Amino acid sequence: MVLAAVAGAHGIAGEVRLKVFADDLAAHRSFNDGALTLVKLRDGTIARFAEIANRTAAEALRGTVLTVPRDALPPLGEGEYYHADLLGLAAISTTGEALGVVVAVENFGAGDVVEVKRPSGKTFMAPMSAVPEWNTERLVIEADFVEP
Repeated sequence: MVLAAVAGAHGIAGEVRLKVFADDLAAHRSFNDGALTLVKLRDGTIARFAEIANRTAAEALRGTVLTVPRDALPPLGEGEYYHADLLGLAAISTTGEALGVVVAVENFGAGDVVEVKRPSGKTFMAPMSAVPEWNTERLVIEADFVEP
């Protein structure tokens, strides 16, 4: 699962600036199948990795995503989900209409929104508040929120 991405170098000692997609990056020490070992994290967005010795090496990491195995993430409570778990799910309406596939999960500040791509290629978005149920195979969207 992707937890962050390297935005660029920070300073001259090999630190990097991160764009963080997780609540707690500090809970993890090893990233990218052991290729990067977190030594220090400042302000949640400035990282120092054991394998990165200087600014040149840090600059070379720009754009690199930091991943951990799915089983390294904390267990979820009832009604919780990881965005990655929703991607690729078949979407159906509460009336049983096949809608397409979930292609993105966004959050613009008011809560998560799923983007569904119809077989025609057209997409529409629905708030997660309009999703009464989901599982590992499908996501159900209230019919009133389905765009034609």
